[in-house]
Amino acid sequence: MKKCSNQQIIDDSQIQKWRHPGGKLRELGPQSLSDVELLSILISTGIKGKPAEKIAEEILAKFSSFKGMANQPLHKFLEIKGLADVKIIRIAAAFEIARRIVQEVLKESEK
Repeated sequence: MKKCSNQQIIDDSQIQKWRHPGGKLRELGPQSLSDVELLSILISTGIKGKPAEKIAEEILAKFSSFKGMANQPLHKFLEIKGLADVKIIRIAAAFEIARRIVQEVLKESEK
C-alpha cells in the first residue's frame, strides 16, 4: 500500500502517475483534485524552473484560499513570478463563471 498524491491509500497496482492534474481529473473526476491542482489546470504552464503547480501553491499561500482570491485586483496576481496577463485573465474568468453560477442558484432558491 502507498499514499497517492491525492492522499488516498491504494494498492500498488492502482497507482496512476499523471504529468498534469488534467489527467487526474479525467481519470478520477474533479472532486479528487486539491485546490492547488485545480488552480494549476487554469494556469496551464509554468515557467523555467517553476511548474504550474508551484505557481498555484504560491497564489493560494498569498491569498489563503479561493475565497481569499475572489475580488482581488488583478495587479496583485502580477506580484507572483510566473503569472502574466493571459493566466490572470483565465483565473478571473473562472471566478466570474463561479460568481454567476452562485447568483443563478441564489435566484432559483428565492422562488
